[in-house]
Amino acid sequence: MTSRVALLVTAEVFVLLGTLVTATLSSEASDWRPAGLVAVLLALAVASDALAVRHKAQRISGSFLALVLAMALLGPAPAVAIGVAATLLDALRTRLAAPKLLANLATYATFPLIGALLIERVPVVLGADSELGFALVVFAAFMVANLLNFAMIAGDYTLRQRVPFSRELRTIFVPVLPSTLASALLAVSVAVLYREVGLEALALFALVLVVFQFLLRALLLSQRRAEELASLQLGVLTSMVETLALRDRMTARHSAAVARYARALAQEHGCSSEQQELVHTAGLLHDIGKFAFPDTILLAEHPLGEGDWEIVRRHPEDGARVVARMEAYGPVADAVLCHHERWDGAGYPRGLAGAGIPLLSRMISIADAYDVMTARDSYRRPLSSGEAVEELRRTAGSQFDPALAECFASLLERRGLAFRHADDADFETELAFERRVREYARSGRMFV
Repeated sequence: MTSRVALLVTAEVFVLLGTLVTATLSSEASDWRPAGLVAVLLALAVASDALAVRHKAQRISGSFLALVLAMALLGPAPAVAIGVAATLLDALRTRLAAPKLLANLATYATFPLIGALLIERVPVVLGADSELGFALVVFAAFMVANLLNFAMIAGDYTLRQRVPFSRELRTIFVPVLPSTLASALLAVSVAVLYREVGLEALALFALVLVVFQFLLRALLLSQRRAEELASLQLGVLTSMVETLALRDRMTARHSAAVARYARALAQEHGCSSEQQELVHTAGLLHDIGKFAFPDTILLAEHPLGEGDWEIVRRHPEDGARVVARMEAYGPVADAVLCHHERWDGAGYPRGLAGAGIPLLSRMISIADAYDVMTARDSYRRPLSSGEAVEELRRTAGSQFDPALAECFASLLERRGLAFRHADDADFETELAFERRVREYARSGRMFV
């Protein structure tokens, strides 16, 4: 266990113990009445976990809604007790590993306590003891508890896995905010209705939970099929590159190098994570149009004729056409199409110039040229990295985007970015990275 993980475990233990002590000290006999309400909410939380929808790394349950109702209708101690009991029963059923169990216990004890204290104390402080005031406080407590729930579970995951918390927030929490708001309104409605009609309101809530998880299961099944199709599409494209590599060994290595260089350039330039991933994919696939080359061109050891060059100049269009046929690969196809355009407009196939060339294409163009100049397996004498940097700077403003060329040159000089040109496994390494990125994008965890 690393010192960072040990510190995390210690913090979670202290949070759990502190929460349990606080809940115990705040407990009053009236909090546990009516006993039927406690039993019903516990049953709903446990049943929701039992019916949780599984989707890759996600377990999506409606138990959070039951806990919010416990926060609003009972009090801190019962809400914490229901959260801890439901978590322990779920862990027994799913044989949850100890580190995850500790994180879940700390989380499902903490957010019910904080939420219940907000609902209990805020109306007293503000003097808002009306139905509207109650509804607004429950809504606010729901959102606070939901954010705390996410922050604690995602924080545990990011610290253990060394992944950015900001990415978890952006890719998992933010996209589900609309459904979170809808869930908050449902919880508020049920809480207000209970104060009017009693336990009968929870029957409606139970029905809604069942329908919610049934519809969610159908939605995720559809999403899973779409993901399987996307995975198949990536497999088809990479198989084409690997088949091309059997004809020309340099192609796969060069594609891997361009993907790596282009992603490093995008990161240095300050591009978003999504842009970095797109340019990496485009780098892997930028020469896929060469699949149509005859061996007389692909393996040529003599200068090409004009007819041959006409075929060569078609490979960005051919490659983009293949990539564009794959669903969700539109931005990648655009980058592939324009990677031989020049800053001065003298490139192909469209003769685009300056900022009219897609940003990712401009990055691939620089990465492509640098690798061709320095690779030991090219058809010319390889240049040193320093010589290649000088050439990039010399042609900046004519062939390359001057700002990006200088950014890449500075990156090479500062970090000494290296690439093992003769390593045949490098394409597989970059492909493995590509698959990990796509899997990560699909494996977000939901807390509802």
